[in-house]
Amino acid sequence: MQWALLSVWEKRGIAELGRALARNGVQILSSGGTGKVLAAAGVPFTEVAAYTGAPEMMDGRVKTLHPKIHGGLLGRRGTDDAVMEAHGIRGIDLLVVNLYPFPQMAGQGLDLDHLVEFIDIGGPAMIRAAAKNYRDVAVVVDPGDYPAVIRAAESGGFSLEERLGLAKNAFAMTAAYDAAISNHLHALGARFPDVYTLQFRNGRPLRYGENPHQQAEVYGGAGIAGQAPLQGKEMSYNNYLDLSSAVALLREFDETAAVCVKHNNPCGVAVGDGLHDTFVEAREADPVSAYGGIVALNQEVDGETAKEICSTFIEVVIAPSYSVPALAEMKRKENMRVLTLPAPAPSWEIRTIDGGALVQQTPAYQEHWKVVSERDPTAGELEALRLAWKVCTHTRSNAIVYADRTRTLGIGAGQTSRVDAAKIAIQKARRSLKGSAVASDGFLPFPDTLEEAAAAGATALVQPGGSIRDAEVIAAANRLDVAMIFTGTRHFRH
Repeated sequence: MQWALLSVWEKRGIAELGRALARNGVQILSSGGTGKVLAAAGVPFTEVAAYTGAPEMMDGRVKTLHPKIHGGLLGRRGTDDAVMEAHGIRGIDLLVVNLYPFPQMAGQGLDLDHLVEFIDIGGPAMIRAAAKNYRDVAVVVDPGDYPAVIRAAESGGFSLEERLGLAKNAFAMTAAYDAAISNHLHALGARFPDVYTLQFRNGRPLRYGENPHQQAEVYGGAGIAGQAPLQGKEMSYNNYLDLSSAVALLREFDETAAVCVKHNNPCGVAVGDGLHDTFVEAREADPVSAYGGIVALNQEVDGETAKEICSTFIEVVIAPSYSVPALAEMKRKENMRVLTLPAPAPSWEIRTIDGGALVQQTPAYQEHWKVVSERDPTAGELEALRLAWKVCTHTRSNAIVYADRTRTLGIGAGQTSRVDAAKIAIQKARRSLKGSAVASDGFLPFPDTLEEAAAAGATALVQPGGSIRDAEVIAAANRLDVAMIFTGTRHFRH
């Protein structure tokens, strides 16, 4: 490497990089704020304006948009040498650029006239030029790659394979940058952009998809998508789906909670004081379904709890942390995947369909519970209703959930008939449903589901309400002495 152009918004590490390049005989072009940082660090460089003969102008909008810059980036060594020499163009071997922070500033509530000043023009143009000419130019857009640049400067430069890898990263970055601008502008005055562009990074192959004959990868570097096991086999496609569902439900609880999930549905949920007993209650709600399932916990796993988890077959465990004895215990189950609970990474929900995609957002909202029966629920019934409702909102429709104050008792998930869901939940119950609470994710169009629940022993029911036959259902609740609450909010999960 003989010539490098350094022009960055994010100045982290740029002085150290400049020193290393200069120390290894690389001549540097720079300008503006980057040049000030280099000068303060004692790094010699040539001003871009001095090299091009054209001053920076229009409040910095135009400074690198010049044939001497882009010719130096795009010039093919061995092909364009004569043209470059005729026009006094030096070949730029290394470009280090990062961009104005439009994606970050777009969330600051700036008016559009102010915000557009954070749309970088010269930076993306240089990045694309250098990446296109990767055979001769290395382009670096991530400060995390500066150590690799220093190693290359000390060893004679990048290999062709390394330059191609850097070019891939560069094009991915400019694509994401343009997507952020497009999405913001298309969303002005609208709830959703009429053109929606996404990019997911960190793609990793999975052994297969939902089934062995299907191929799959996982993308993403945050939240559940970014997690890798502390121990055990690699995560599968179905593991990621189930784990995401388990964690979404787990985050509904502030108190100590345990969630068991199988085939993307909760099969046992409990809250309590101690993690060990809480996990046991969740598992024992439906131990047959919990076998081979996912366990999500919101407290540090101790040795006693780990031993209990290892007493049965569990595919995946996730928790905020693990004690040393817990990790030692879990190592006995060498195939069991053990993960650390990540910080939430909220995003819009996206599902592909034939020819396109469905995009959904769930804004913050406050449900308004209203007692519609003659009898108010007792304090204990209200606690049970809240637990049943939280679980129901994370269960595939049609969903019916029975619970007491601390645990689910029976879950009927994913049925085409709500009455069937109620019956299945009753069949699943391993304890008496006398005095239990029941939740329905959708309104009850007829009294039959409530009648099934009351016959099984339930004394309180929560549902969205909104049926044309609400009056009939309310009358049935009063006749059966069932306390009933309408939430006003439906929670279908298809």
